[in-house]
Amino acid sequence: MLKHVEMDTRQKLADQFADTSDAPVILINLFDVDPRDSEDFKRAWAQDAAFFRRQPGYISAQLHHGIGNSSMWLNYAVFESAKAFGATTQQPEFAPLRGIYPDSATAHPNLFRRVRIPGICVG
Repeated sequence: MLKHVEMDTRQKLADQFADTSDAPVILINLFDVDPRDSEDFKRAWAQDAAFFRRQPGYISAQLHHGIGNSSMWLNYAVFESAKAFGATTQQPEFAPLRGIYPDSATAHPNLFRRVRIPGICVG
């Protein structure tokens, strides 16, 4: 079963769902997975992502893997708002998906927004 550890010790993920802005959010979910469980992890993530893809407010997702025999995986997913992402986690099908991940998997999720820095990046 997937273990969950807050990425930000000052702002829990669930508390971020209360954000009332309609601006898009980026879910960054850093996973630590025993390299021996990589194939099982990818299969579980694909099932999880397929569920999210069917939800209102979902825009996109991309999975990344650390170079070489790294144990680190990064999910970068975009949603229309924090509220839309939060509603997705309340669906009855969501909780059972945690059980399909290998026991070695630990997730560190947090929501982010793009920041505008003039001349460098758009907000």
